[in-house]
Amino acid sequence: MTTAPVAGQDRKAPGRPRNAHADSAILDAVLDLLSEGQTVAAISIEAVAAKAGVGKATIYRRWANKEALIIDAVAALKGPVPEPAGESVRDDLVTLIKANRSGRHHSYTKVTACLMPELLRDEQIMIGYQAVIEPRREVMRGVLRRGIESGELRADLDVELTLLMLVGPNMLNNLFPNQPRVPREGFAESLVDAVLRGAAA
Repeated sequence: MTTAPVAGQDRKAPGRPRNAHADSAILDAVLDLLSEGQTVAAISIEAVAAKAGVGKATIYRRWANKEALIIDAVAALKGPVPEPAGESVRDDLVTLIKANRSGRHHSYTKVTACLMPELLRDEQIMIGYQAVIEPRREVMRGVLRRGIESGELRADLDVELTLLMLVGPNMLNNLFPNQPRVPREGFAESLVDAVLRGAAA
């Protein structure tokens, strides 16, 4: 079984200093193609190179294969793992939910919607995607565990189930942002408060 690429792996060591502008252009080109409805299978290195305005060799010097490039583009879409302040469980959860709703790409929702079926079709992409999101989920688990230890949350709280209760609605609202009766402003606060009504000590 082929080992799946994860973000930051399967990159080729460059023979010259990295060009941050070229890196950004290449990753944005991948995200643009996904937002246009291209499947992972249909995206080619040639198409990415043309859209980014670089040569194919520039891409191959940085990424060993297309899957590794796709996963790094997803990591760029998500942005850096947020660091909660640690002052209160509620504030930290709100910060994390908001961070998951603020992608760097202008077509964040379209890219995410396009990736969903790819995760079911391509095991390598699924494993790589999980490697991208797991550090973010672990930060949220840490907040919940800290809340249990501090007494802010119930001692018998199911951390994994609570995590899903926070992540699931947020993902759906990202995919369908114009749902009636769901507030666009203050969504993160409303979601966290709803979950905490059952999770609080």
